[in-house]
Amino acid sequence: MDYLSEYKSKLRTAKEAVKCVKSGDWVEYTSNLGYPPTLDKALSERRDELRNVKIRGDLLFGPIHVAECDPTLEHFVYNTWHCSGYERRLCDRNRAFFTPMIFRNLGWYYKNFLEADVCMVTVAPMDKHGYFSFGCACGLSKCIADKSKIVIVEVNENMPRILGGFDEAIHISEVDFIVESDNPPLYEMTNPAPSDEDRRIASYILPHIVDGATVQLGIGGMPNALGELIAKSDLKDLGMHTELCSDGYLAMFKQGKLTNRKKTINQNKGVLGLAIGSRELYDWVDDNPGIAGYPLSYVNDPQVIAQHDNMISINGCLSADLYGQVCSESVGTRQISGTGGQLDFLTGASQSRGGKAFLCMTSSFKTKDGELKSRIVPTFSGDIITTPRSQAYYIATEYGVVNLAGRSTWERADALISIAHPDFRDELIKAAEKQKIWLPSNKR
Repeated sequence: MDYLSEYKSKLRTAKEAVKCVKSGDWVEYTSNLGYPPTLDKALSERRDELRNVKIRGDLLFGPIHVAECDPTLEHFVYNTWHCSGYERRLCDRNRAFFTPMIFRNLGWYYKNFLEADVCMVTVAPMDKHGYFSFGCACGLSKCIADKSKIVIVEVNENMPRILGGFDEAIHISEVDFIVESDNPPLYEMTNPAPSDEDRRIASYILPHIVDGATVQLGIGGMPNALGELIAKSDLKDLGMHTELCSDGYLAMFKQGKLTNRKKTINQNKGVLGLAIGSRELYDWVDDNPGIAGYPLSYVNDPQVIAQHDNMISINGCLSADLYGQVCSESVGTRQISGTGGQLDFLTGASQSRGGKAFLCMTSSFKTKDGELKSRIVPTFSGDIITTPRSQAYYIATEYGVVNLAGRSTWERADALISIAHPDFRDELIKAAEKQKIWLPSNKR
């Protein structure tokens, strides 16, 4: 096949390509590094010609020009499935809206319930077989492109080519227009250095990990701290099966801890759905036969996760109440992130032979005014529940790890108070007594 001729016939400038967008359309920006900055800028320049164009994306790091150019929301309305820090600020400014979801269901949503008119996505350059790799956004892009009436790819030579798996690439025959970008550097996510609290939390989790375990790490200082501890530990032959691949895995690989040799399924392959991190991370996943990209409908399927013996899932959370309900995505009604894949991996790891799921947080935080607040609270009021109490498993703070599975309300209250910040334990006990979830014999 003469793919080069087809490529040239579909090649457009960004301004030409975005002319296909009409008022009222749903436009898809896919996820994280799949965000198409050149097309986004060109679409924003059509603002005054268009009305009520709805855009969907998630974990985009900005700036998103269609959101920034239209404070009235008359022309463009941006919606996110999972807030990055930048998207959170857009929501705070009433420039964006959050859409609740569970990551494994995203393809199902598109297939059965959603309209998608135009998909715009950044891809790696076409290979000799006519395929464009979705690269770091391979977990979500194909299901969106499949539903979209028009598909525009924005080629960036800096996008890694992540091998499959399946649905990690799109063929030129499925593409309507091709836009060549100026190859801007990919966003690099630099996590803050792990705090002393992060390291203490990680030290409590490390003994639960055995040789040959498969590990899922979330985003943030604590998971990175755990990656560093694992890299320096005596553990060996660990596996990767993760929604999001970050630099914690690279640290483990560089020290010879991550081999994927003992995985129960996808042996010798580190499985990912998304990748966000440093340039070194992108170079590591690029064209690497030891890495396999899959759609999140597969990666996050609890039945797939559960097939890994000794599956260890580590995710962050924001707060927990004395009943074991966990909030990982909001402060009150203010959206911070999203449900993402937390429930997916918690469910799958808990069904794995030898598996364990940890939700981690510091015991307290300081407000902007310097006031110390407890992350363990008597009960929630307005916060979004990410993990219901019926599914709560291991909860960790810098004061220890407790297991809530199968525990009564008074046992949960006792356990959670034991890992709360000491300054708040007495008032939490009083609250538990008032809520009738405390045994007098508990008090020490």
